[in-house]
This record gives sequence, structure tokens and C-alpha cells, in this order.
Amino acid sequence: MEGCTLPCSYTPLPHEPLPAESTPARRRPPKKATLVVFSGLLMLGLFLAIINGYRDSDVHAPLDKLTSSMSFPSEPLQPVSRGLSAGVSEKSNPVLASVNAMSFPWNNTILSWQRTAYHFQPEKNWMNDPNGPMFYKGWYHFFYQYNPNGAVWGDIVWGHAVSKDLIHWLHLPLAMMADEWYDINGVWTGSATLLPDGQVMMLYTGSTNESMQVQNLAYPSNLSDPLLINWVKYSGNPVLLPPPGIDLKDFRDPTTAWYTSDGKWHIAIGSKVNTTGITLVYHTKDFKSFELLDGVLHAVPDTGMWECVDFYPVSKSAEQGLDTSVNGAEVKHVFKTSLDIDKHDYYALGTYDEKAHVKWVPDDPKIGIGIRYDYGIFYASKTFYDVRKGRRVLWGWIGESDSENADVKKGWASVQSIPRTVLLDTKTGTNLLQWPVEEVDSLRLSSKEFDKVEVRAGAVVPLDVDTATQLDIVAEFEIDKEALERTNETNVEFISCSTSGGAAGRGALGPFGLLVLADESLSEYTPVYFYVAKGADGNLKTFFCVDQTRSSEASDVNKQVYGSSVPVLKDEKLSVRLLVDHSIVESFVQGGRTCITSRVYPTKAIYEATRLFLFNNATEATVTCSLKIWQMNSAFIRPFHPDDHQHT
Repeated sequence: MEGCTLPCSYTPLPHEPLPAESTPARRRPPKKATLVVFSGLLMLGLFLAIINGYRDSDVHAPLDKLTSSMSFPSEPLQPVSRGLSAGVSEKSNPVLASVNAMSFPWNNTILSWQRTAYHFQPEKNWMNDPNGPMFYKGWYHFFYQYNPNGAVWGDIVWGHAVSKDLIHWLHLPLAMMADEWYDINGVWTGSATLLPDGQVMMLYTGSTNESMQVQNLAYPSNLSDPLLINWVKYSGNPVLLPPPGIDLKDFRDPTTAWYTSDGKWHIAIGSKVNTTGITLVYHTKDFKSFELLDGVLHAVPDTGMWECVDFYPVSKSAEQGLDTSVNGAEVKHVFKTSLDIDKHDYYALGTYDEKAHVKWVPDDPKIGIGIRYDYGIFYASKTFYDVRKGRRVLWGWIGESDSENADVKKGWASVQSIPRTVLLDTKTGTNLLQWPVEEVDSLRLSSKEFDKVEVRAGAVVPLDVDTATQLDIVAEFEIDKEALERTNETNVEFISCSTSGGAAGRGALGPFGLLVLADESLSEYTPVYFYVAKGADGNLKTFFCVDQTRSSEASDVNKQVYGSSVPVLKDEKLSVRLLVDHSIVESFVQGGRTCITSRVYPTKAIYEATRLFLFNNATEATVTCSLKIWQMNSAFIRPFHPDDHQHT
């Protein structure tokens, strides 16, 4: 069988419309690859029985239909809305709130397995947006929205942790409490700015005693303390009130400030006017007195409230990050916002004329709100410039997609993504590349390699990796050249991850990929896969998707199909990197052009029962796959003790 690379023409990433709202086989050398296929064919009957069992079902069917054959005792869920009445986005699971879902009888064994091993999360309770990340005197600082009183949103203050490498963390005392009239109803999202003279300015949104959203200033009480344990709130707070024409609950989440040639610092704040999302820009000299500039940085009708706005430069030529204040001919500026109406993050590339103060022009005038950062569960993201390594680092909040009942039982909710570096994709010029920070590689333990494993149409191949709960997987796929040539052309405009039947929707050239967080009998599994189709022009269009419809037998978890098309350039193989960490799978495709973060809640595919498979559900094409798979160590995340002076 002769492999080949895809003869693809480049097409920009799509601007999607907003929603309405078996025993593992042993590792084999390449010359024995046929034995791998044989073992996979032995499982074909089992897999096809499972696939056929839901091939004709609607992958967007209500959860009670997907699990109607279950015999577990259950009771109806009673979802509670959290956040909206306070003036922020909905913090309860929006999908489970809209269907007649039943609770699952979770037990401690299953719930304990869900806790991640190398993603950042507090010891207990609720966490959401990343706040004020920065590097200061040898330490990475990470602040986050936190409820010290429970595993649901509410009573929000700032948690604080520090790290030497963005992987191993020490929990510090809470940084800021809700203890002043201007933040008594919540110390909400904010950003840090490091000034050239060494000062640290932290601007954050407070919800006042009358639930008005205002902007406040805080700063370290002792700049010589590398841990920045104690913070002081400015006596003149609030420094900004909602301007005329802006609702009192539509004014939040200040950005990191950038410096311009007029000698002033500029910040952006998210808002809306009627249903048009907007970004306001202010400038200041001292972070205490601000002036609202005319115009808006960006505005898009019918997108609702813009939260957690971010604005930063990326280099058009160098593979390195840029300080937030950098500008010039070799720079593009990224505008990013989190949409309250659909809980997704979007970004657009453009040019910023700092002399015109608020003049940012998108590269594509039809871009609208932009491209998704991540097609899974990823929200309220924030970047910072890492002065230590000269890189732009992105954090994102990964929420839960199970029921609030389950979160309360396990005593915690939400984690943070693995920090990602952000660069402009200079090969396309139209999108960013996101990739796990290099420090995550230090967690790699033993590895296994599989070279050119052949997976025929309809086959499933088990991979001998022992347990598969903590993995780093790098894989490349090639499609049989003859299958590419004989495949008929189709209208690719009507194909998408969510409308193509998930991993069960068979096409000539896909789906094919990996089954992660699977049990041996394949009663639970999560396909992470490519789907390729030939367009009317003869060129191939590639989609990358995650199908959660068979990820868990639990009734009170979201089971959706996520994904998007991804540009694949001439002579590029189909490549993916997966970080599997218990209940999280982070997928990075084609070097990070497209990302998907998934929350997965198996009931059987846990602990030593977790397995990994290759699969190919195409009707015509054979694919070959080469993989390297590492077992991953756990990160060192614990409370910091004052006696640990050696760390400072």
C-alpha cells in the first residue's frame, strides 16, 4: 500500500455563523504491520455492531433518548441559573438546563478518577476565568476566579498560585477578597500590567453593593516579595464607572494595558449597546485617572455582550512572542473576545494604528467576530507576555459539561487549560498557531512508537499502551493514494463535524483517527478524528472533530460533536497532538491551526480499564498511522508553606 500526502489547496478557516442558542495488541515493528490490521479485523464485527447501533440515530438527540436503555436509578435534574442575575454570563451547564436530563448515580470511585493529574485546578471548589497572569521575579503568577465556599459559581474572589515552570504549582493565600463596597458582590476578572519601573498594576472588575460593574485598581503591598502574597486596593476605587449609554451590568473585564507614542497607557473593556458587542478604549498616565476615547476598537451587531476582551501583537516574521506594547510594520494585532451568548472565544487578525488611538482594522472586512480559539470547551481566555522566554502564553478556562449535581458530589468544578504559546501561522497568514508550552514535555515518562500501522476501511486496531488515562500522543495519518484518486467529488459546503453523523457517519475518506478514553469492550469511547472530502474542484477539504455521543453511559453529561475544517497545505501530512488527562482531552491539529478541548466523563473507561484504539470508519480508504505515545507524570500542585524559604 502506497501512502501519500494530501493534494490540498489552501482555503482560509471558516467564519462560522453564531448558534441560535479486547486485549491490547503488542507493539510491532513496521514489517509486521499486517498483524496489527489482522487483530483490528478480529474486532471489526464488534465495532460495526456498535457503530451500526447508532449510525442512523440523531447525534443531537436528547440525552434521555441516547441513554434510554440504561437501568441505573436516576432522578430528574433541577438546573439552577447562576450568574445572569448578578450581571455576568450563565455559569451553569447551558445544555443540561434545556433538556429533560436525569441525574446519574455517581460514586466516589468514578468521581475521584475525573480529577486531572497535570492540569491546574484548586484543591476544591469552583474556579472560572484566568486573571492577571504574569512573570515576576522568577515566578509565574496565576490568579483565577474562585468560590471558597462551594463547587458552584458564587462568592467570587481571587485565587492565587505560583510556579517556576507553568506546570508545577504552589497554592498561595487568596489574593483579593470581596470586602469593599465596590466589589462586595464579586471580585471579577482583571489583568496585570508590569510597568518599566517595576510597578505592578492590577485592574479588575468589581460588582458593587448595588450590582454595578466598575473597574478597580490593586497593587502589591511589597514589590520586593517575589510571591506577591499581599495586595492593596487603591483608596480611590473605583477608577472607572460605566460611561453614559452603557448598562450598569455591561461593563467588565479590563485588558492588560499597552503603551503608545502619546505617552499614555491604553486599556480595552468589553460591553454592548443593545445587541451589538463593542470594545471601549481608555487611556491613562497613572492607572488612577482614565479618559474614554472616541469610537470603539471593534463592534459586531447581534453578538451580545463581549467578555474577557484581549488585544495583543503577533510577529509576521519571527517565531517569538511580543510584548503587549509592540507595534510596527512587521506586526499584526489580535483582537479576541468571549461571547456571552454562546460561551465561545473568537479572535481576528488586523492592523492597529496606535496614533489613531482606537483604529484597528481587521484583515478581512467580512470577518465579523472572527475565528474560534478552540472548538470545544474553552472560554474567558487571557494571554500574557512571558518576559523570561520571549513568548506569548494563552490560558483558558475549561468548564464542566456534567451536571451541577455531580460537581457538588465531587466537591470541585472546572480546570485551566495547559498554557499554550501563541504565534501567527506564517504559512497561511490568516490564523494563529496554539501549542502546549514546552515545559509540559518534562512530564513525559515511558514511550512507545508505532510505525506505519495500516488500518483498513471499517477496522479498529488496539494499541498496547497499558492504561491510557494520562497520555501525550503525537500521530500522523496518510490516506491511500488510490482511494484519493477514485473518490467521487461532492459538495463539501454542506459537510461539517456536527452534521456528518459524527464518527458513525461513514464517508469515502473518513472518519478515521483515535478512540481515546475507551474501555476494552468499547461500551464507552471518544473518537478524535479526521474526515476528508473531495470538493467539486477536485481539491480535498479536511475536518477535525471530536464525537462525545458514546463517551459515557452517564445521563447527565453533554454528549456533542465538536470540530471544524482545518487548512492542510500541500505536502503536509495529517497530524495531531493529544493531551489526555483523565476527564480532559486537548487536541492540537496541524501544528495548532485548530484546537478542540473536550471534557469526558466515562463510567467504565477509568483507571486501569482505560484503553486506546485506532479506527477507520471510511468506506473506501485505507489509512496508515505513525504514533509516538508517552505516559505522563502527574504535576506537583500543592499549598505553599511559609517555611519553604528555599522556593523563594
